[in-house]
Amino acid sequence: MAAPELSVARPATSLWRTVAALALLWGTLLVCGLGAGTGPAAFLPVPVELPALILLLSLPPRAARLLRPLLVLLMMAALVLAGADLVMRNLLDRGFNPASDLPLIRNLLDLLAESFGRLPVAAVLVAAVLLLPALAAALWRATGTISGLAPTLRARLGLMTVLILSATTGGAGASGFLLDKGVETARTFAELRLFRQAARLDPWRATPPDLARLDRDVVIVFVESYGRTSFDTDFYAAAHLPILRAAQSRLQAEGLAMRSGFVTSPTHGGQSWLAHATLANGLRIDDQTRYRAALASGRQSLFHLARRAGFRTATVAPGITRPWPEAAGMGFDRVLTAPDLGYAGKPFNWVTMPDQFTLAAFDRLTAGTADDPRPLFAQVVLISSHAPWVPVPQMIGWDQLGDGHAFDRMATQGDPPEVVWRDPSRVAAQYRDAISYSLATVLDYARLHAANPPLLIVLGDHQAATAIGQDARREVPVHVIGPTQLVDRVADWGLSPGLVPPPASPAIPMEDLRDLFLRSFSANQDRPS
Repeated sequence: MAAPELSVARPATSLWRTVAALALLWGTLLVCGLGAGTGPAAFLPVPVELPALILLLSLPPRAARLLRPLLVLLMMAALVLAGADLVMRNLLDRGFNPASDLPLIRNLLDLLAESFGRLPVAAVLVAAVLLLPALAAALWRATGTISGLAPTLRARLGLMTVLILSATTGGAGASGFLLDKGVETARTFAELRLFRQAARLDPWRATPPDLARLDRDVVIVFVESYGRTSFDTDFYAAAHLPILRAAQSRLQAEGLAMRSGFVTSPTHGGQSWLAHATLANGLRIDDQTRYRAALASGRQSLFHLARRAGFRTATVAPGITRPWPEAAGMGFDRVLTAPDLGYAGKPFNWVTMPDQFTLAAFDRLTAGTADDPRPLFAQVVLISSHAPWVPVPQMIGWDQLGDGHAFDRMATQGDPPEVVWRDPSRVAAQYRDAISYSLATVLDYARLHAANPPLLIVLGDHQAATAIGQDARREVPVHVIGPTQLVDRVADWGLSPGLVPPPASPAIPMEDLRDLFLRSFSANQDRPS
């Protein structure tokens, strides 16, 4: 009996189905390659994975059937990781780390919702939920089309052409991207073990500092997104340096001393809590895994050690609106989040309240009492200069703050974020103005307390994203303001007199600040070195 002939019905349909399948696989692999940072040039070559994929799908039917689900799963995983990578690079100027960034998804969604509106973000999420299974089905069908091709001479010649083309112009973007992510994830877990060990080997655990050279309150104030770009980028420096110089003159007239410099933040463009944890723990904490390890390690933070030295400790975090159980392990006697601060005015989009109200609430809620006259050691995290920087509040009289309703008109002025963020020049201007407001507020707060000044340490948490801040460095300013006899003790940190350090000032690693502070203000004879 003669062998049946292959059907030649609708050859054009079969050809277009094959072309469409190859195009889908080609496009999928190229999009995955973009996650590896190959850029627009990645659309020109044929990825080396494409002929390899075709070869695997051209194996005998039984082998192809076994490989096909795995290949589709790998492509979908690469697509999801590439998408997450692109989002993280745009928002935080770094790639996505599966081992440490999954807990950040909700925070990122909240920020996007405040910047672009909840409805657009929800629409994108719904579209993604619908698109992923549809894309998986399309890839399943495309791989089935390729595996069903007859191994004719024409198909083999076509495959050889693809192989030659790929060998001469292609690149292993998608497979390299997946491999890099796997290596990065494994390295993160290895670093986590080392970090936990380092966190336990703290010399101050055996020799706690006495902080005997401090005779007053200490307040550490983080200014959101305040970076070195305020000094070195003309567009920002033109607004911010005059504020600093004018404040320096006023504070000097009030009898206060100042020293300033720069520190290297562990983060850039976001994740302020990594900077807070780095300063407090004296270890570089540059991802979410290390942050969680620090909380679980038993490491004595600056605030644990201050409490052991006889201080009351507190943190004021107006950006925290949900329960924050992690704070219980950070060394704070008192944790004041947004609901605790008494603000009844309208929010400024994501920003729950203006910095001026935050500082006034801090004074009101943490003042010493006759029953507990111990000095205070506190951290205040300001948020008015947090994205989306719309609208920017204005300062009012400190005696006019009330319950915050005085800011209501300001909170509804101007275009909403989804309008402002369509124009990068407007975003930059809003960021500039928000930093101007936060600097003016915290420096006027220092003036307000000049008669009985705390030791005030003001620093940035991180620079704004490079596209906005125009500075890719991870360097932020630090200012120490207070009585001369205390400020002079930080001269050996490398800080310069005044609020504007020299342009060539080197940056101190932020993780060094904890031990520098403890050594400078402790009278222990045998201090850790």
